[in-house]
Amino acid sequence: MRVGVPKEIKNHEYRVGLTPGAVREYRARGHEVLVQTGAGAGIAADDAAYVAAGATIIPTAGEVFAQAEMIVKVKEPQPSEWVQLREDHILFTYLHLAPDPEQAKGLMASGVTAVAYETVTDTHGGLPLLAPMSEVAGRLSIEAAGTALKAYNGGRGVLMGGVPGVAPARIVVLGGGVVGTHAARMAVGLGAEVTIVDRSIPRLRQLDELFQGRVRTRVSTLESIEHEISEADAVIGAVLIPGASAPKLITRAMLGHMKPRAVLVDVAIDQGGCFETSHATTHADPTYEVDGVIHYCVANMPGAVPLTSSHALNNATLPYGLALADKGYAACEADVGLMNGLNVRHGKIVNQAVAESLR
Repeated sequence: MRVGVPKEIKNHEYRVGLTPGAVREYRARGHEVLVQTGAGAGIAADDAAYVAAGATIIPTAGEVFAQAEMIVKVKEPQPSEWVQLREDHILFTYLHLAPDPEQAKGLMASGVTAVAYETVTDTHGGLPLLAPMSEVAGRLSIEAAGTALKAYNGGRGVLMGGVPGVAPARIVVLGGGVVGTHAARMAVGLGAEVTIVDRSIPRLRQLDELFQGRVRTRVSTLESIEHEISEADAVIGAVLIPGASAPKLITRAMLGHMKPRAVLVDVAIDQGGCFETSHATTHADPTYEVDGVIHYCVANMPGAVPLTSSHALNNATLPYGLALADKGYAACEADVGLMNGLNVRHGKIVNQAVAESLR
C-alpha cells in the first residue's frame, strides 16, 4: 500500500505521523511511504533521514493526498485537507469528532474510511493510542498551570511547591485516569498539595495505594467539586468519556467560588472541554480570563514537545497502522479494537458514542 505522511498544519503542531524508524517498519513489510518535504522538521528528522529509511519525499501535501492510499497524521484534518480526502483513502489519525460537527461533515462528504486513534481499544478495553498522549498532556498540564499561575501571566503568583514556611500550591485534579494520574505525579513531584476527584471508589483506592497517601482523594459529587475548587490555586480537567463529549463539571456560576486569578487547565478540550467556560486555544495564545479565573485550553498540548510525543505516539500506533496497511479495511473486520477505532465509513458516522454526541 502507498502510505502518505503530510506535514501537520494545525497551529503550532510539530509532531509527525510517522518517524523515520516507523517508516523503516512499513518499508520492511513492503509498503511504499510518501513523506511531504519538511514533515519531520519538528522532531529534527530532515528529508535525508526519511530517504535513508526508505521513504520517497513529495513536495506538497496535495501530491501526498493524490498519490497515497492511506494517510497517517497526528491531528484531525483541517478544512483544506478534508477536500483532498477520497472514498478510496484510509485515514489514520486523531479525530475527536464529538465536539467538531464541521469536521464530521467534511469527512462524511469525502467518503473516506477514517480510523481514530482515540477510540481504538485493546483487549482490556483500554485506549492504547490515546494513552501515550494522555501521559504527555497530563504531565504538561502541571507545567502549564505553573506558568499560568505566575503573576506576569495574570495568575495568583503562587509557586507550585512553595518554600519552607510558605504553603505550596493546592492542585485539584478532576479525573483519575491516565491524564489525571500523570498530572498528579508531576504536581506531587514539585511539592504541591494535590487532591484527585473521581467518581470511581475502586479507582480512588488504587490511586491512594499508588501515591502512598501523598495525595488526597475524593468521590466526585457537586458538593465535593465545589468545595475543592474553592480552595484550589489550579484545577486540572482530566475527564474522559471515550468518543463522546466531555461532561461539564465546572459551570460558570462555580467560577465565583474560586480564588481570584486561580487557573483552570482543560486537558479535555479536544472532546469539547469539561468546564462550561472552556474554548479551544493555541500554543500561540494559550490563555484567557473569565470572571477573574485564568483558562488554559490548548487543544494540542503534546505538540509542544514533538520529539517526545511523536516517538511515544509511533510506538503505540505502529502495529495498528501496519495492520491497516497490510489488509486495508479488512484489518478492522479482523480486530475488534481497530473496529472500535472506525469512526467514518461510506459517508456515515459508525462509532456509536461519536454518533450520539453529534446528534
